[in-house]
Amino acid sequence: MDDEPAENISGGESGGGAVAQFDSAGSRTRAEAVVDRLGELYWRKRYGGRDGFECLVRTILSQNTSDVASQPAHDALMDHYGHDDLATALAEAVQSELAETISSAGLYNQKSERIIAIAERVVDEYGSTEAFDRFVREESPSEVRGTLLDMNGVGPKTADCVLLFAGGRGGVFPVDTHVHRIARRMGLALADADHEGVREALEAAVPAEERHASSSQYTDVHQEEFSNGGTYDVGGAEITFAHGGVPPEKCGFGHTAMIQFGREYCTARKPACLDGPESCPLYDLCDRVGVYPETGEVFDPSETEITD
Repeated sequence: MDDEPAENISGGESGGGAVAQFDSAGSRTRAEAVVDRLGELYWRKRYGGRDGFECLVRTILSQNTSDVASQPAHDALMDHYGHDDLATALAEAVQSELAETISSAGLYNQKSERIIAIAERVVDEYGSTEAFDRFVREESPSEVRGTLLDMNGVGPKTADCVLLFAGGRGGVFPVDTHVHRIARRMGLALADADHEGVREALEAAVPAEERHASSSQYTDVHQEEFSNGGTYDVGGAEITFAHGGVPPEKCGFGHTAMIQFGREYCTARKPACLDGPESCPLYDLCDRVGVYPETGEVFDPSETEITD
């Protein structure tokens, strides 16, 4: 099992996570089996412990760019503004100076404007970075998520990353581009599911009282008819999985490990399975929706025919 890359938001000494052990015997759902396999391939961790406001800023910097590009921007921002109260320093920042400081992250003018506006709101409503961090840690996930989503420039993935990496909340499976592609390609979510629909499918095992509200465009009919369970040949044995999602305690490392899998194996244009079953460690658990190894063609799952 490898260490999580330091350039990840949740990697390295400052990532806030800790190595943990989880029961991987007898996965009940296929989604859980996938995450258990990813844990064997990469890492198993529990997350939490990052400062909420800094995590929010770090996640905004990562939008529409790679962690490799956004990490230097974060480090430069913290070197310049992180010596006292971070929210106050950023609320008072000169936009052009902040933009130059975070330029390596791309879209620096837009991101600097958003960060300053959010910092001003945090100072106005909470008074300090520490008070906002306490809010993220202690209030209900639904309230925290709703507050974050009400901030300009904060979408579902950013809000969920703050809940996971700062709040340490179980049952949160943030959906980025990699997770959105892989979950639909594997058949763990509907082929035409939006990001919130994928999150809803992956978090289906989370108790209802712990789940936060969804804005998914899923239709009730498709939800009721869809199943990500079934019988699969796993290591020469036929195993029947129930329909469902990932247990709450495994959602966090499922998110980060699935991203790594997307970078290394299940890329958008040339997934490893095109080279044969032995090339992908999740081949036996995957439906390969939109992937046709016989012809080498790869389509977005949403472009495949959906059976009503």
